[in-house]
Amino acid sequence: MTASAAAGLRTGRIVVVGASLAGLRAAEALRDEGFTGELTLIGAEPHAPYDRPPLSKAVLSGRLSCDHIALPRVRNIDARWLLGTPATGLDVPGRRVELADGRSVAYDRLLIATGTRARPWPVQAGGRLGGVHVLRTREDAERLRGALVAGPSRVLVIGAGFTGGEVASSCRELGLSVTVTQRGAAPLASALGGVIGRAAADWYREAGVDLRPHTTVRTLEGHPSGRLRRAVLSDGTTVDAQVAVVATGALANTEWLAGSELAADHRGVVSDAGCRALTADGRPVEDVFVAGDVARWPHPRYPGQLLRLDHWDNAVAQARTAAHNLTHGPGEQLVHRPLPAFWSQQFGRYLKSIGVPALADQVVVTQGSLDRRQFVAAYGLQGRLVGAVAVDSPRVLDGYAALIEAGAPFPPVLGATDGPDHLDPVDAAFPGRAAGSTPDHALGARSASAPAPTAHR
Repeated sequence: MTASAAAGLRTGRIVVVGASLAGLRAAEALRDEGFTGELTLIGAEPHAPYDRPPLSKAVLSGRLSCDHIALPRVRNIDARWLLGTPATGLDVPGRRVELADGRSVAYDRLLIATGTRARPWPVQAGGRLGGVHVLRTREDAERLRGALVAGPSRVLVIGAGFTGGEVASSCRELGLSVTVTQRGAAPLASALGGVIGRAAADWYREAGVDLRPHTTVRTLEGHPSGRLRRAVLSDGTTVDAQVAVVATGALANTEWLAGSELAADHRGVVSDAGCRALTADGRPVEDVFVAGDVARWPHPRYPGQLLRLDHWDNAVAQARTAAHNLTHGPGEQLVHRPLPAFWSQQFGRYLKSIGVPALADQVVVTQGSLDRRQFVAAYGLQGRLVGAVAVDSPRVLDGYAALIEAGAPFPPVLGATDGPDHLDPVDAAFPGRAAGSTPDHALGARSASAPAPTAHR
């Protein structure tokens, strides 16, 4: 690439659609990479970028208000902000983004970072009743916080994934009675498998949660006033509740890409390993990139899979990779390869994960013990270490990360002083998967059991 061509990649017009964590960090990284051209951020929400993880933890429990969750700005990005203005269409040949207010924004290069939204409860099953909530935005959190402060006699949480567990934990902190329904055998089983899920079930019950495994909600019923009255469950029982929180996963915000010929659906936008968007037939789209929760891409450490990771760390790292590739030529492109990592706090426990446990066919406790509620579990796929999860032991995961990066065998040889005498791997027991088989679908680490789908956090 000539010097003038390289310089041209640092000028012109870059548009970022999505003004949350990935969009903001990408914009900052673009300036760090030397981009001096016109930078525009388009956001569907009217707010400046804010941090979402506190919504299900600190905000619901009352430790923080939504006025204190704005994302810090690490530098001046000198950008034009179009907030509260959803994108409604993309003209790839014409290089234009169509907006809900009738305007269009021209670009030379584009980054898609539109993230996900909470899967709604079906309208025909009571989704419009007063007292039925989802949790994704600050408005969602404010409404739900108000409903919890009002002191309902019982809260129903539909889904025992990470969001469901965090909501249930916050409700118990507030002294509220909680029932949690879960399609599978245990909480967190979709992300961490049945072995760790059964340990998590003990946390729920020790905290006083009424956990209903192998149970779905058939319908939500209301009073004549239109307020939620009760839920009818799949086992024929009912639960009286004044508040229901639907935590059944997330849908990628991709509807605005209909007709663009990009490979995009409710699971996300497919990209190559360098964050470049692909068409439905697998061709890279010139000057269109993807980052954050909306992206589905092949990680070099996990061949044969398209990963979609609703992770804070991944959104930041992928934004930086995309920003670099937006401002550099073909010979200088980076592959997005950081190991996925995420964390959760629920029922007084701190859980952290590295790698992709959901790919595994086997799991083994390598340090601590499930009975002591403080442990590390390693996950293996066909004899190779692919992930690890630590409960109240987060500092040890750096060593596991190095082993995963090195393609270490499973079970790992650690020599840990707090480990068992013998490592005896067992089936990871992921729901819907036969023992020893591997998944053939894209992964979202915050997956949760869902109602019979209509149209996953």
